[in-house]
Amino acid sequence: MSRLQIAAVAITVGLNALDGFDVLSISFASPGIAAEWGIDRAALGIVLSMELIGMAIGSVLLGGVTDRIGRRNMILGCLVVMAFGMFMVTTASNLTMLSIWRVLTGLGIGGMLAAINAAAAEFSNRRSRNIALALMVIGYPLGAVIGGSVASLLLRGGDWRLVFEFGALVTALFIPLVWFFVPEPVQFTMARRPTDALAKINRTLARMGHRTVAALPAPTPEEDRASIRDIFGPDLRRTTILVTIAYFAHIVSFYFILKWTPAIVTDLGFPASQAASVLVWANVGGAVGGAVFGMLAQRFALKQLTLVVLAISAVMVGLFGAAGVQSLGGLAILACASGLFTNSAIVGLYTIFARAFPTHVRATGTGFAIGIGRGGSALSPILAGFLFDSGMTLAGVAITLGLGSAIAAVALAGVRLRLDTAK
Repeated sequence: MSRLQIAAVAITVGLNALDGFDVLSISFASPGIAAEWGIDRAALGIVLSMELIGMAIGSVLLGGVTDRIGRRNMILGCLVVMAFGMFMVTTASNLTMLSIWRVLTGLGIGGMLAAINAAAAEFSNRRSRNIALALMVIGYPLGAVIGGSVASLLLRGGDWRLVFEFGALVTALFIPLVWFFVPEPVQFTMARRPTDALAKINRTLARMGHRTVAALPAPTPEEDRASIRDIFGPDLRRTTILVTIAYFAHIVSFYFILKWTPAIVTDLGFPASQAASVLVWANVGGAVGGAVFGMLAQRFALKQLTLVVLAISAVMVGLFGAAGVQSLGGLAILACASGLFTNSAIVGLYTIFARAFPTHVRATGTGFAIGIGRGGSALSPILAGFLFDSGMTLAGVAITLGLGSAIAAVALAGVRLRLDTAK
């Protein structure tokens, strides 16, 4: 891979870190919002879910648009929307306006996620594709850890708006980075065939230090299409349904750890500051797990490796609640191990998205699966809360939510991956 390709993949890592920061930013800011406006937990819970709803809508609707207008254009447009939405949160004076701006921010993030997954796959070569996608995915926990640490420092000043001002600034700084260092991937331009496709492809190849080409190969009939309808055609319907079920089911387990860890630790008698540290360890485990998975995926079959990780994830999520650990150190270890395997499985699923769909509908298929999966992220904390309120023990809730990873493994077992022929 050339330096430009490496830079483009590195930028997708940073872009995914923005998602990780956004998830924790509202969590860190929520106590200040509740105190300033005097709102109850039920109302605050609605606000906490708004960006997830926006992400789901953005991933589904904008994934297909990405396959028409390009990865680069979609990323740039979504960054503008995200920066604007984060900044406008600081001007909100009531829950309605706050919710509107959080949904808008989520729309931008959802559209960006489909685009960066496709871009990371298309900027990497065949040998490095699995590790490139793994690095892109671990940007999420890295953003959660680093962004969460920065947010805690900003909140010492007492104003929750500082968190979103910081987020808007960092998001805006990525716009020139993408503009100068992320050209449209050659693979996408080859598939879409604009009128000046050859010139664009040769400019990008030259920037990458590769040889230019004299002519383009003949297009295939499928290259003119890119819509939700295409991923439900005879060739892709089974794949679309199974990967969507797999991602949705696993994300339920993933977000149980991410959203409920602080509350569980606090309920065991530890202060909120120590509960937050346990969540940080879950994200540290996620970052390490993603990196390790990427290296293992270079040596072992991707689908089989993901199936193994999903099975272990189901066990670890269950153990987090069922092991009966009462010490803070023990909880941190369990959270770290749970985060390691749940996020490793996310890496595997994202990499499978890139292999399951052809180039012309890659962002469409990825966006659909991620969008529906984000519904699982909103469902997970609600389902866990309902189970707790029904009288179920922590062990019972953890085991039940951990079954999401097991269901994902069953669905994934039926997915057929496309032959990876990109050089």
